Amino acid sequence: MIALEICCWGFLVAGSVFSIIGGIGLVRLPEFYSRMHGGGITDTMGAGLIVIGLMLLAGPTLATVKLFAILFFLTITSPSSCHALARSALAHGLEPELDVASEDFNEPEARDNSRLGSDADSDGNAGPSNEGAART
Repeated sequence: MIALEICCWGFLVAGSVFSIIGGIGLVRLPEFYSRMHGGGITDTMGAGLIVIGLMLLAGPTLATVKLFAILFFLTITSPSSCHALARSALAHGLEPELDVASEDFNEPEARDNSRLGSDADSDGNAGPSNEGAART
């Protein structure tokens, strides 16, 4: 009995910690999509762990069946609502902010050589070395 209660309280505390981290993430993350991701993941995980802890605490009763139904619908609706919200924001023109700037990309030659599919050589010259060769 003591082991079950310890396990139950472990789930409750872990779920609470995930929920608090999610709340901090909503404040600290830089843009809409990051905030939505942080909030959605921790919402599902935090609430899920809390409901599992409550199910263990309730034992084999009707309350456990109801908590299982809540857990089922929570795991379906939370990620679905985050996905729908992200698609709606993207459809209405809110573009994600991609941070690809780093110290290596501040130098022009590093930027030129890092392009995908480019034929730039170490001198920054683009294209094949022989001028008469045709590309296929």
